[in-house]
Amino acid sequence: MPKGVERLKKRAEFLRVAGVRRRWATPGMVLQAARDNSCADAGRLRVGFTATKKVGNAVVRNRIKRRLRALADEMLPDHAKTGWDYVLIGRAQTPDRDFASLRADLIVALKKVGAYKEKGHHA
Repeated sequence: MPKGVERLKKRAEFLRVAGVRRRWATPGMVLQAARDNSCADAGRLRVGFTATKKVGNAVVRNRIKRRLRALADEMLPDHAKTGWDYVLIGRAQTPDRDFASLRADLIVALKKVGAYKEKGHHA
């Protein structure tokens, strides 16, 4: 896990992010984002992953979450603002979508929810 990226684990954390209503759906995923005042000054961000039973059995859901974890670990440190919590939700297309498209989906979603970090800028 990259430096500065932590995991959301508790259900209450996921519900808090879902309750903020900053979300954007792309073909490869849904991104939910919420400012986290408790870690804004620490220069870190937190991310959680989920996939509903609608997208497939446990094997498919685990594959979706593995792909989303790899995507987040690669992209969020450079492209997402710190001081935010993010939840990536897998969709039916996530397991088969090529990784370059997933990267593009994440960038679009970050821009749409206002959490995109321009290159060279800090939070």
